[in-house]
Amino acid sequence: MFDSTKVAVLGAGLMGCGIAQVFASHKLSVFLFDPFESARETALSKITSGIKSTGGDISATQYVNVVSDIEAAVANADVIIEAVPEKLALKQEVFRQIQPFVKSTAIVTSNTSVIPIKDIFDGLDFQNQVVGTHWWNPPYLVPLVEVVESEKSSTNVIKNMMALLTFVGKKPVHVKKDVPGFVGNRMQHALWREAIALVNDGVCTAEDVDVVVKNSFGLRLPQLGPIENADLIGLDLTLDIHNVILQSLNADKSPSPVLQDQVAKNNLGVKTGQGFLSWNEHRIQKVRDDLNTYLLNVTQQRG
Repeated sequence: MFDSTKVAVLGAGLMGCGIAQVFASHKLSVFLFDPFESARETALSKITSGIKSTGGDISATQYVNVVSDIEAAVANADVIIEAVPEKLALKQEVFRQIQPFVKSTAIVTSNTSVIPIKDIFDGLDFQNQVVGTHWWNPPYLVPLVEVVESEKSSTNVIKNMMALLTFVGKKPVHVKKDVPGFVGNRMQHALWREAIALVNDGVCTAEDVDVVVKNSFGLRLPQLGPIENADLIGLDLTLDIHNVILQSLNADKSPSPVLQDQVAKNNLGVKTGQGFLSWNEHRIQKVRDDLNTYLLNVTQQRG
């Protein structure tokens, strides 16, 4: 059904290259666009590196055409995936640029982590063609893609995008309401808000927040989701716990003072060597290597 599907990926950064890798590894033709020569020059090496890390066949790169002409990238595409940085104005500009060249039958998607799809396509004429696709990093290792329905989505577009993602080995989930952060990031940042609040309020150290997560409920999460867990312990006990704890959980509508203070001091984490934790090159590389090894092992075990 999808063997002849042509895919355009707009943006050759880590996400764009990773998304291109997924489709190319299933022998689908990919046009990978980026306006910057430096990004285009390193795109195939990034994809090759990603394929090697999974033990895949590097001949898949033959299905990727890296281009500098955005019209050439999208004109014949059946599926268009925007993967530029997470800035609303930039994403809108990309879609304004391609609008005259897109086939009326093409599926048009934005890979965004938190921006509502309706905001990205506001004022643009892609009626019934639009859907959000939130891929997780790295795209070739993390199975989930959130398929976000918006006011400019059709049932057919949702169905076809879900089917295509399944064809290339992903685990798509239909997000039925176009809310900021969709499903995964809403839950993830609810956790981050509480974690940072615990540090801000002096309840525990930043290091111990991670120790607690990694050595308790974090171990269960790959096998036991929060709704399963609630059912497993009993909804009556869940209700009793919530009657006690919810009133004391952090509910701030703006970022924590300790987070704002760190950013003001240019303590940005890995990129500056200091955040809530201290970072050097060895520690950074070890964390990344350990994470990639873990994700690869998990995905291989799942088949």
